[in-house]
Amino acid sequence: MSPELEQKLALLSSHRTVLGYLLIARGSQASIIRHSGVVFEGEQGKRYAAVVARIVESVQSGLDEVRRDDSAPASGDDSDEVKFLRIRTKRHELMISPDERYLLAVLHDPAAFS
Repeated sequence: MSPELEQKLALLSSHRTVLGYLLIARGSQASIIRHSGVVFEGEQGKRYAAVVARIVESVQSGLDEVRRDDSAPASGDDSDEVKFLRIRTKRHELMISPDERYLLAVLHDPAAFS
């Protein structure tokens, strides 16, 4: 991993509202490359990684389906791709940034701003 990426991940995990992050390799089975935070330790981390990958897959599939069903004239590019997802629950916020080869998921506590 590049020193620049290491530095950015360290900065990210040092933020007071961040509970942890997952860097996940995309593929037939999502695998954790690196993680931070106790919430992503062990089996819990593996479950989060699998769920994050399924969420991105599902949203991308939905976008593809809508695009196929769209009766509007095509603009030349028939694809659309997920760039960023933000999911907020009562307790946490999960932010997911998909890339061609990786997924970065960050879990934070929005109440910590108060």
